[in-house]
Amino acid sequence: MARKVLVLGEIREGALRNVSFEAIAAAKTVAEGGEVVGVLLSDRASDFAQEIIAYGADRVILVEDEKLKTYTSDGFGQAILQILDTEKPEGIIMGHTALGKDLAPKVAAKMESGLISDATAVEVTGDQVVFTRPIYSGKAFEKNSIPDGIVFATIRPNNIAALEKDGTRTGEVSSFNAEIKDLRTIIKEIVRKTSEGVDLSEAKVIVAGGRGVKSANGFKVLQDLANTLGGAVGASRGACDADYCDYSLQIGQTGKVVTPDLYIACGISGAIQHLAGMSNSKVIVAINKDPEANIFQVADYGIVGDLFEVVPLLTEEIKKSLVSV
Repeated sequence: MARKVLVLGEIREGALRNVSFEAIAAAKTVAEGGEVVGVLLSDRASDFAQEIIAYGADRVILVEDEKLKTYTSDGFGQAILQILDTEKPEGIIMGHTALGKDLAPKVAAKMESGLISDATAVEVTGDQVVFTRPIYSGKAFEKNSIPDGIVFATIRPNNIAALEKDGTRTGEVSSFNAEIKDLRTIIKEIVRKTSEGVDLSEAKVIVAGGRGVKSANGFKVLQDLANTLGGAVGASRGACDADYCDYSLQIGQTGKVVTPDLYIACGISGAIQHLAGMSNSKVIVAINKDPEANIFQVADYGIVGDLFEVVPLLTEEIKKSLVSV
């Protein structure tokens, strides 16, 4: 059953987020040979149209407006709803990011549609599109489908592989004149507390520290390893509560949920709340002085030792191997 599926491309800090390309791949599955339409909302949306097409979109709809320079649920919600009313698609896919988690429920409610959030896989069974999503803090998985109406879902970053980029692909790019009015929220300034570098939710490699890091200064050795691997630094709630780092780095049930290719847990005991945020990582390496630490129960590789001895040695050996390549 061929379907028209819209994908919201998410622009952040002057670039498209990787989850936008993963959403296109998910939409291709949902569309079953139908049309995948990229949607870009920004004051400079046209800058990213060709990239969306290169990753698999058949055509792109642009809404360029100063009111969309920064995200507000009012502005983006009005634009998306007007596009949906015009295009009348059978599906819409967004990333399960801070933006997607805020916008998707609002749009779904306005459309009186069901919403499947935080999907990690998608398949088509008969006439039904079936999404897989984790439940009970990742201890189990359930399969959901929307039997009637529009197929509406958000997908978790780093779970559905993006299609290979093809710069030779072509597609129609059109402008859409959305009427955006009566905004209740206007963003005057954005103050970021996170350090520059790889986005934690989309990082392929994460080096995370817990209470065993002992101080804010202790995170420096983790940052060095993360920089060497081209990854990001994260933290357990215990490390954040101890004021070793900012809460923006927190991974766990009350922080960010991440699924990197490689997760290196340093000085993290492995409380269930932390495991809920990282246990679906593809490869988990644990470094802890306590051989009985719970983190070793989920780790693929474990090193029993002092992280301040082990991590610098790992970093040095990785640097050597990179030089020899």
